[in-house]
Amino acid sequence: MLQRRDLLKLTAGGLAAGVGDLVAASHEAVAQGKNPPDSAPFGFTNVLEVARAFAKRPFQPAGTDLPAPFNNLGYDQYVGIRARPEAILWTGDNVGFAIEPLHRGFIFSAPMQIYLLEGGAPRQLTYGRAQFDFGALQVPQSLPDLGFSGFRVLQPREGGGFADAAIFQGASFFRAIARGQTLGATARGLTIRTGDSRGEEFPAFRAVWIEKPTPASNTLVIYALLDSESVTGAYRFTLRPGEATIIDTEATLIPRAAIDHFGLGAMSAAYLFGPIDRRRTDDVRAAVCEVNGLQMLTGRDEWIWRPVANRETLQVSSFVDDNPKGFGFLMRDRDFSSYQDDDQKWETRPSLWIEPIGDWGAGNVQLVEIPSESEINSNMVAYWRPAQPLAQESMFAYRQFWCWQPPAKPVLASVSASRGGRGAGGPKRRRFIVAFTGDLFADPQRTTGLKHVLSATPGSVSISRIYLYPNRKLCRVVFDIDPGSETFSEIRLLLDVGGKPVSETWLYRWTA
Repeated sequence: MLQRRDLLKLTAGGLAAGVGDLVAASHEAVAQGKNPPDSAPFGFTNVLEVARAFAKRPFQPAGTDLPAPFNNLGYDQYVGIRARPEAILWTGDNVGFAIEPLHRGFIFSAPMQIYLLEGGAPRQLTYGRAQFDFGALQVPQSLPDLGFSGFRVLQPREGGGFADAAIFQGASFFRAIARGQTLGATARGLTIRTGDSRGEEFPAFRAVWIEKPTPASNTLVIYALLDSESVTGAYRFTLRPGEATIIDTEATLIPRAAIDHFGLGAMSAAYLFGPIDRRRTDDVRAAVCEVNGLQMLTGRDEWIWRPVANRETLQVSSFVDDNPKGFGFLMRDRDFSSYQDDDQKWETRPSLWIEPIGDWGAGNVQLVEIPSESEINSNMVAYWRPAQPLAQESMFAYRQFWCWQPPAKPVLASVSASRGGRGAGGPKRRRFIVAFTGDLFADPQRTTGLKHVLSATPGSVSISRIYLYPNRKLCRVVFDIDPGSETFSEIRLLLDVGGKPVSETWLYRWTA
């Protein structure tokens, strides 16, 4: 545990002391037996002490300078740099995981200090040129200590070798997949002012400590130190891969100043076009997206499905709630024919579902839809925005499911497809088709009196029809909206029998 004299020594030099100094002092304190007796040899308590010490000092950004040729790498050059097999950690230790350090370069120029916890003692992973195969890149024989940009978590593959499980790289970004998936949606440790006119702030994981697992534990624990202009934080990630990869996230945030706009459980994903917004029709593929929409389970037990879209202008939507029970970006359509992309395999991208742990209070799920002309841009962002500013040290926890299907799903009929296009009777009218799937549609007695509750504000609904297909357990609602002179309309739809909802709520914002 950092002692007061250690902190005074480190802060006496003002900005001269960096993350390495504080971390080294924490490690020395552990070695000298100054850790609290009720804690592990090294763990979350130590990271929290470093975060608290950081919060008392002015923010000092990490240096991003790199020597040639790493200071001007293109994407293809960068992905050609891979760790050599002998540099990948724990491959022969039968612990169920391996760690691959990642080189700096391209957009990943900021360093991340990596420490290994083996037998409870921290050891820094040091950079060496011989650790990497640079492909066709011409690299000097002698290089300084460049550090790392992050790391990849690998797990044993059936039949031999290792496969991706997760990757932590860039600011506070990380990704994970379930078995058989390809990388898609990205999580963030924290967002600050996303979509805000004041400009976004990007906190970064400055250092991580990776705990070597025991054999057959199937659990990897990662501690992380977060830092930015407004806040510092200590994180503990507990990762368990499988049919669904679960990451339990615990965070203590220490603001340098009050923050009125921050996001928990943040995630981002790419969406270029799909069946609900086919402005970009000159593409051989039927859809290009990593997610189909945002699902929410409110504190009042209402299930909501909100398709996402690539807009002409920035759109920010807020879904007010109190103590949310879950939210996340989902890939509901897993049919290859819906995408027709043999290389990207969009249908294999993970859904990311968040379940808060503890009381998150009042706030809103915020969805930011950013216009994009490229499928590599993560232009969809979602997170929980607490109503209360972050003004003092605060703890948060949640569970992530990187999965094919979330563990929680609506007991009511759920939306299986959303389509949009030109309507009839006027140039501005828009037609929508929303398909609901559920067992009740196979039983005519259960659908007696079935009706749809539909509204468009501003604007009006001009036509609407329901089509039932019992043999397919399917109900399709077809409707047109007339926005009049307006450039947007908030649309709400659900199915009802006898005054009770029998489907989740479909929400959508149409924009001109």
